[in-house]
This record gives sequence, C-alpha cells and structure tokens, in this order.
Amino acid sequence: MSESSDKLIAVSKQQPVQLRRRMRQVPKERQKPVQRQQQSAKKPDNVALTKLSNNPATVPSGKQKSYSQVVVPKAVKPIPKARTAVSKPGTGIRTVRVPKQGILKTNRKASRKTRLKPMARTVLYILRMLIVGVGLGAIVGTLLSILDPASRITSTSPSQTNISQSNANSSVNPGSLYLSQEILQLKTSIQNLATSNPTLIPGVFMVDLDTGAYVDVNSNTIFPAASTIKIPILIAFFQDVDAGKIRLDEMLTMEQDMVAGGSGNLRTQQVGSQYTALDVATKMITISDNTATNMLIQRLGGQEVLNTRFRSWGLINTAIRNPLPDLQGTNTTSPKELGELIAKVNQGNLVSMRSRDLMLDIMRRTERDNLLPSGLGEGGRAYHKTGDIGTMLADAGLVDIPTGKRYIAAVMVQRPHNDPAAATLISSISKLAYQFFSQTAVTPRIPTNSQPTNNLQPPVQPFIQPQVMNPTAPNGLVQNLPIGTNQTPVTPQYYRPQ
Repeated sequence: MSESSDKLIAVSKQQPVQLRRRMRQVPKERQKPVQRQQQSAKKPDNVALTKLSNNPATVPSGKQKSYSQVVVPKAVKPIPKARTAVSKPGTGIRTVRVPKQGILKTNRKASRKTRLKPMARTVLYILRMLIVGVGLGAIVGTLLSILDPASRITSTSPSQTNISQSNANSSVNPGSLYLSQEILQLKTSIQNLATSNPTLIPGVFMVDLDTGAYVDVNSNTIFPAASTIKIPILIAFFQDVDAGKIRLDEMLTMEQDMVAGGSGNLRTQQVGSQYTALDVATKMITISDNTATNMLIQRLGGQEVLNTRFRSWGLINTAIRNPLPDLQGTNTTSPKELGELIAKVNQGNLVSMRSRDLMLDIMRRTERDNLLPSGLGEGGRAYHKTGDIGTMLADAGLVDIPTGKRYIAAVMVQRPHNDPAAATLISSISKLAYQFFSQTAVTPRIPTNSQPTNNLQPPVQPFIQPQVMNPTAPNGLVQNLPIGTNQTPVTPQYYRPQ
C-alpha cells in the first residue's frame, strides 16, 4: 500500500502510555466478530484498513499510535465498535480483520417456514384458476347478452302489456277458495245459538261464492267424519272417470269383506252380486250405503291411496283409517276442508264440468233432509251429504237460492251420545244463513255503471253482430234461417268469475 503524505493520517503523540499498554494487553480470544448492518452478496474475507501518520519520521518505532483521531476513507463504510488488533507495530500500519458476513440462520429458518407445501401450492393454483374462470365466464356472458338479438327487442304494445297483466292477476291462486271478509253479523247470530246449547260444540264454515264473504266458527276443528268422508271419496271416483281409469258402466262385485252394517241396503243382498260403478256411487251418497262405500274404496286403490290423493288436494285433517261404518270416529275431517272441497268442485278444479254436474245431481237426491234442507225457504235447493254417529252430527254441501246466489255451508256438531239437539242446532244455523244470503244482492260480474276516477265517460264500444253461417242444404242451396236461431249459451250467475 502507498505511503504518500496526502493519504497519511495524523496520530497524536499525547496518547497516555497506560492506554497503550492496556490496549496491548487485550487478549485475542475476546475479540468479537463485527456484523455489518448492510450485507453484500460478494465481499472479500478480510478487508485491510491502513492508518498512516502524517510524519512517520518523527514517530518512534517502539511507540503505539493514538486511536483518538482516526479518519476512515469515504470508500469504506464505518464499522460499529469493532476492536482492532495491531499486526505490524512500528510501521504505522494497522490492519483490522472483519469476518465474512453470512446469511443469518434465523432468516433461513423463517424462509423455510414460509415455504408452501406442494399440496397447498396445488390448492392455491386451483383456486386462482377458478377465480379466473368465473371472471372470464361473467365477461363472456355479458358480451353474449349484449349481442343477443332477442334482447334488443324491447318495444311492446300497450295492449299486449295490459293483457298480460290481466292474465297474471286472474291466475293468482286459481285453485284456492277466494275469501274476502268475514260476515260478523251472521257469525254473532250463530255464536248466540251455540251459547244457548252449552252441551254442543259446533264447527261452521260458510262462503258466499259471489263475493267471497265467509263465516268461520271453529272451522279448523277436527271432527269425526262419519259419512261426510264419502264426499272426498265421490270426488276421487269421478276423477278416475275423467282420467279413463273407471267406466260408469263398469261392473263391481260385492265381496264378503266389503259387507258392512249400518245404513244402506246392499248388505242385504247376496255376496257376489254385481252393480255398475255409477249405481254404487249413487247409493253411497243418496242412502249413505256403507257397503257401497267399501266397494268404491277398494276399487280406487285402498285407504292409503286415497289418503295420498287427499293430501295432494291440500287436505290435512281429512283421512280414512277404518272401513265403514266407523262408529268410533277414527276417520276425521273438518268443516273448512269439506267446504273448500265442495267449492273446488263447483269451480271445476278437481273434476270436469260434466262430472261436476253429475256429482251435484247425485248429492241433490240425498234422502235425509232434516238438517241443511230443513232451514231453507221456498225455492231453495241443497246439494249435500250428511254424517251421523253417536258423538257427531254433520251436513255439508252447496245451497242455491232463487235469487241466483249460491253459497257453501258445512256444519259439524259434537254432541252427547245421540243428542237430538244437534239436529235442531244445524237446522237453525241453516235457516239463519239462508235468510241472510237471500237478502244479499247478487254481485254482477261486469259492472255496468262504473265510472273512471277522472269523471270522464269511457267510450262506448259499438256492438258488432257476429256473423252467422247458414248451413248448406244437401242440394247445394243455402238455407235461410232466421236471425237469432243459434244463441250463445248463458253462463249461470252462481259460477265464480274466472
């Protein structure tokens, strides 16, 4: 190394001798390696720092130079508090050996801990690919929806919008019974009758099919069904007739296990006798024949099949658990479920209109008429089915009034064993309902005097006479028929507007 004067560093001569001696006595094994704060990738193992005196001739060769005034060249960064060892005393050159800086073991351990296992890396890669795939799918779907020609057609005529809205409004709950508000006046009168007979527990459900006004007195209470269970059995029978599973003229054979006591006359006939399916269904309703009921239950698939069908209709409380006669009352139903069933039949939701008319004709011929029919006025007609066991008396059906109104009535009364007061109560409730609904005006389906809210008369649509096609005679001549010969059928007012 050069010893030129401009690179020499002055060393003070006033350094105490004690200090110099103490510095010479520092043992080498106590020297600590110097750790540099900033690591370098490639550094030499030993770096020599040379300290030269400004006047080497005046410094005695046997004396130690001072450490108080040390200047480190700019090319070398300062080393924090490192102890030095003099290698060549007397020459003015001091060498500081710095051990090689390596990578800390703590950093190596940390880097190993942060490394991902192969399985974790695979899972992370899959998640990234899924995110990318979802993003690409969303972008492609957006582009396809924009480029789709069908999405560009946004203009619809107002008439089409009105028609679609009207169809949507008319199709809300098409199979459910429409209920508007409860008739509190009639309900109070019925409750007063029940209060005067504390030993009787009535359940009443009535609905005006024109307005949806109803009466509900314990209508969800579960009662023994007795013979009212024959109403849903009759509906299931005509459903199979509509589906082509049973013919009305199909012959059914009476077997020994079908014979039942109680009401009806088939039990007096010889086992093995055959009857048409329509005749069996008619006897089940008109004379409440229990043997005929058991024959239809077996023909329709049995109790479980019928119970499954009842649940598909939305019935929860109605179920067959034993063949007829069910004197213990294990077969159950409720006034509301019976009323809803009859209302659905009236609307043509469960059976066809042809089967509905045949059903009502059978129910009109029910022989027992001391319950609902006994409370009707002149001209009233009931399509109903009764139920009678020791602990319960019931009657449910449709009632027609000469004014054109039709309403549902289902009354079930729990009573002491064969108490005749139950029949009187049902007859009195029927009389109250008939009087109330007879005074209620029939609601027209299409209002004739309604005015819009802006006090402007709507435009009058001209009546267009439909063109009548005259039939052609066999000789090719056109027959001249008077106008009005072919008249459109008139829908009865008791049908609920669709």
